[in-house]
Amino acid sequence: MYIVANRVPVAEGWEESFEARFRQRAGQVEKSNGFVSMQILKPDSPETPYVVMTTWRDRAAFDAWVGSPDFRAAHANPLPKEAFRGEGRIEQFEVIISATAD
Repeated sequence: MYIVANRVPVAEGWEESFEARFRQRAGQVEKSNGFVSMQILKPDSPETPYVVMTTWRDRAAFDAWVGSPDFRAAHANPLPKEAFRGEGRIEQFEVIISATAD
């Protein structure tokens, strides 16, 4: 599996707008071949960024999503620059060990 974590430093006062964008587009990425799951992680402290974490069957599935028209539609009309406390950061990982509860 392949994990992509997008760390997004949302500015104070923009949290609700940021979260609403994901609620309004729910169901889009789920249609993508190779998509496994998505979590939007809200930070406990204002200095910590949100994390948008997606899990994919493999890197090829993620790359196909990034090149798709659905990806472009999902990222159209972004929030204004003042909605963020600086640049975000994307981290990508290959899962080498996974554990779940029985």
